[in-house]
Amino acid sequence: MTRDDVHGFGAPKTLGSHHFVLTIPSGTQQPVTLTEDFGYLGGHNGIPEKEPRAIIPRSTWSTIRDAARRDFNARLRAKKFPPSSWKVGDNPLDRLLGKELCVLAWASEQADKDQAKRVAHAWSSLRPEERWWLFSVTVTHGGQPTDQFTGWRTALRAALQEDTSTKTHVKRPEEPTVEAGRLFS
Repeated sequence: MTRDDVHGFGAPKTLGSHHFVLTIPSGTQQPVTLTEDFGYLGGHNGIPEKEPRAIIPRSTWSTIRDAARRDFNARLRAKKFPPSSWKVGDNPLDRLLGKELCVLAWASEQADKDQAKRVAHAWSSLRPEERWWLFSVTVTHGGQPTDQFTGWRTALRAALQEDTSTKTHVKRPEEPTVEAGRLFS
């Protein structure tokens, strides 16, 4: 895939591709929505065409958006893809980046401003494959916007909103990132 084959945050331009869409409404009080688009027009074998994943209050989105943009753009640039920015309207994302954004959204959806800042910081310290794993275990029983207080969604909030500022941190050794998927292959 070349830089001309993608748009937004690395989403393929190919019709029928699996990706995510973050929709930012023009009204500043309206929530931001994150939807998974499976690429099947009209659905396929029980898989819907699209599935909503998260609804985030606009104030929370304003607190966490820069962490996601910085992380995603650094990785896009490393793969020679054009960087992007969040804009009003639909923002397409590569399916793996969309999964990562779901983890960030789910962990911060009920957060106040300080908690959302902690979530963004904790999320930024996770490796992409750790975020993919968190998405995979959470989406099974808590992947709908109405599942805010079930299973792993509760665990994500507890883990990523925790105030760790007074705890001693041990620096993790550098490890090569295991990348997968069409954007990172």
